[in-house]
Amino acid sequence: MVQRWLPEPFIFAILLTFVAAAIAMPVCHQTPLEVVEHWGGAVWNLLAFAMQMALVLVCGSALAAAPAVKRGIEALARVPKTPPAAIALVTVVSALACWLNWGFGLIVGVIFAKEIARQLQGVDYRLLIASAYSGFVVWHAGLSGSIPLTMATPGEALAVATNGALTSPVPVGQTILDPHNLVMVLLVIVGITLANTLMHPRQGAVTVDPALLAEDTKVPESGKGSTDLTPAQRLERSPVLSWLIAAMFIVFLVLRLAFRGGSLDLGAVIMIFLSLGLLLHGTPVAYVRAFGKAATGAAGIILQFPFYAGIMGIITGVGASGICMGTVLADACIRISTPVTYPLLTFLCAAVLNLFVPSGGGHWAIQAPIMFTAGADLGVDAGLTGTAIAWGDAWTNLIQPFWALPALAIARLSAKDIMGYCLIDLLVTGLIIGGGLLVWAM
Repeated sequence: MVQRWLPEPFIFAILLTFVAAAIAMPVCHQTPLEVVEHWGGAVWNLLAFAMQMALVLVCGSALAAAPAVKRGIEALARVPKTPPAAIALVTVVSALACWLNWGFGLIVGVIFAKEIARQLQGVDYRLLIASAYSGFVVWHAGLSGSIPLTMATPGEALAVATNGALTSPVPVGQTILDPHNLVMVLLVIVGITLANTLMHPRQGAVTVDPALLAEDTKVPESGKGSTDLTPAQRLERSPVLSWLIAAMFIVFLVLRLAFRGGSLDLGAVIMIFLSLGLLLHGTPVAYVRAFGKAATGAAGIILQFPFYAGIMGIITGVGASGICMGTVLADACIRISTPVTYPLLTFLCAAVLNLFVPSGGGHWAIQAPIMFTAGADLGVDAGLTGTAIAWGDAWTNLIQPFWALPALAIARLSAKDIMGYCLIDLLVTGLIIGGGLLVWAM
């Protein structure tokens, strides 16, 4: 069904734009011109983030192409001996990596899956990549979850963002590290591991063209050994330059993370990928070649992110009526909620909103002023409300191609190749997360 009906991700983004516009006009009483203004005014709002995502993809891929890293990945990829074991291992590795840091896990999982496809005969390549991406569902319940970390950050901005509902920080012990949340993470990982493993066909697995995988096994030439080099060529092939600039990155990261109270955010992950890539490729020219080769995979990100920024503008845009679509959706959830059902309905509200606004920061801006105030009125713990929003933001990423773009670029697949499997994972994880939130609220 997905192969037949799901269009290319760029077409999906265009269709979502029209759907968001069609809903905003009657529901929010906005004119077509207002909708167009909200859309066009927001198109470039994700430029910085799009650059970060492109660098995560390119720097991660260039690091994976380093000879030492390739040997390590190849050794780990030899561990599973059967296709179901490979599917299970990729799912667990990806999920744990995403729980630690979403940017790291998103790239590491698919690179690992691709290496297994090179070495293990008979494994279904589409399901293998889908399994690597499915681990992304736990990211917002993990250590890099933007909403829980924002809630734990002291300052006046917290009270402003929540309309005064939160005047003091909510520690991560009540969100990310709460026992209820940790149990949900564990059950979700077990659930997707079992689902992915059971989905592997007994016969007729769709394997990948070996030529496509073999293309990435070439190591860029370093140029060492030549005695007839110009001064410029000697600089290009000098490992000292790579060592010095990588050392600067590493010193900065140590100062920031260990002594300045910084966090392992997306920028820090990119810097780690970049510095390790420079070190492990040995020379600047070798890294430049690996980087250039990896950069071709960032085309989808560069093209599609402005359209999703425009969709966010439609969802969050306030016209003469004084309301926006995100507010309408949140208010609808609140009106039918009880103290027990409120976290579940908050989760579902965030999940629907995520199809149009696939961004944790976007969810915080739209839902924080409304959901935390309503939760406080109902007597729902703020940590539970924030965790429900975070899970909803992550859950429908399984069927939203926005976050899959880096993984698909590395795997050289289209969204329709993996989304059928991800739809099954969506159903499995939805039951686990929804049930877990109900238990937590009781």
